[in-house]
Amino acid sequence: MTISPYELMLYASALFVLFLTPGPVWVALLARSMSGGFQAAWPLAMGVAIGDILWPLVAVLGVSWLVSEFAGFMDVLRWVAVIVFLLMGALLIKNADKSLSSNSRLTRPGMWAGFLAGLAVIIGNPKAALFYMGILPGFFDLTQMTTLDIIAICTLSFVVPLTGNLILALSVDRVRGFLKSPTAVRRLNLSAGWLLIGVACVIALT
Repeated sequence: MTISPYELMLYASALFVLFLTPGPVWVALLARSMSGGFQAAWPLAMGVAIGDILWPLVAVLGVSWLVSEFAGFMDVLRWVAVIVFLLMGALLIKNADKSLSSNSRLTRPGMWAGFLAGLAVIIGNPKAALFYMGILPGFFDLTQMTTLDIIAICTLSFVVPLTGNLILALSVDRVRGFLKSPTAVRRLNLSAGWLLIGVACVIALT
């Protein structure tokens, strides 16, 4: 295994910040939890988690080929990750007052419907695609990637968002009131935005 504990910790921190950023997954989880409780929400969380395994696999395998073909590609990706994190953080801060909107297609009843909704929302989420395809390679040296490294990355990509989403679903009563407050949503967006900028600075300095 070539990935250091520090690199894994930094990546896990970025995953946690990504989870804290309100988006379609939050909306769907809240809506399903409020309509059917935790029983309706956990299948969606599992669907999201499966997608969170697929994205890093695609990123690692696809980008690894590019790295083998083009010298210096890793350095480019690292700075792409820095720029994207800075932009995401700045946009969150700029749009801190933006409210969440609901999507009825993600709230259909049923366990299977919930799972498919979770899978669809993570695969079709531009934020997730940008993170895994454009930013994940900035955390690790893909030229030295081993099977254990890939397993570690996929495990973190599965565990961190799933844990956050399950806690969110279990805490829906408190979160429901929290997200109805524009002030609370603004504070959450500002915090997540500054955290993303902080992660960008760490990547730039490593």
